Amino acid sequence: MLDVAAEQMMVHKDFQAAFDTCDRGLQSLGSTEQEDNNRSGEFKAGFCILGIQALAELNQWHGVLPWLLRQYEQQERIPAKIMQMCILLYSKVGEPAVMQEAARVWLHCPSNGRAPGFGTVAELYLLHVLVPLGHTEEARELIDGEVGNQAFSEDQRQTALDVVDEKERPNREPPPSPGCGPNSENTAHTVSTKGAVIRKIEVMLRFLYRKLFVSSSGSFSLRKIFLAAVLLYMLFLRMDPAHPSSFLWISKLLQLLKQMWSAMFAPYYRALTQSKGL
Repeated sequence: MLDVAAEQMMVHKDFQAAFDTCDRGLQSLGSTEQEDNNRSGEFKAGFCILGIQALAELNQWHGVLPWLLRQYEQQERIPAKIMQMCILLYSKVGEPAVMQEAARVWLHCPSNGRAPGFGTVAELYLLHVLVPLGHTEEARELIDGEVGNQAFSEDQRQTALDVVDEKERPNREPPPSPGCGPNSENTAHTVSTKGAVIRKIEVMLRFLYRKLFVSSSGSFSLRKIFLAAVLLYMLFLRMDPAHPSSFLWISKLLQLLKQMWSAMFAPYYRALTQSKGL
């Protein structure tokens, strides 16, 4: 029946027939004892994956989560790969809030912490549910809490916090003061746009610094140096140092350059000094 459902969907494009076949296949799996069997669980997941795709093609995506809950009875029992599909589906149709409660319950279930796809579910929940909805406080709790410790490495947690900070900054910035001249509105828009670009570049540069230098094995390659040089070249060409919004950024950039220089060349300088002393 699983092969028949796949053929109906992929070959004949008969999505309703494919969904009906998946529904009958799930009913035929039978009792709870069979559901505990690994092979039966794989068939069940296969029918559910095809069923989700069929409902999406039929534009009946709103019925996906209720249909899955009828199959698994509890949200935390849904397999990780199916939970990932649901988060992406509801995010794509612009309804990420539908998955908020289900994903939260799933992630806080202790038995799911050992699932192979646990980290991916946490990442999708953060990026496609919490951040788009503006739930930054819950996002921080997720990253810094038990779920974040299980799902993310230290670098991933810091990157996730940078994403949350980027979401919060527009809400923290005070509204621009009204100007007196006729061009005040255009000037405020230009400053706001440059400020947003600067913040994005700052986050990107911090991420690049961690990836290329903090997480490196101790040696540096010409490719990494070239990439950093190109990035700095673009920054200096694209930004006007005389612009007021650039002053704070240039100061931060100089500090970051000092850290990068120290991380790259300090070990070699110390080694050279010791060899001369000998």
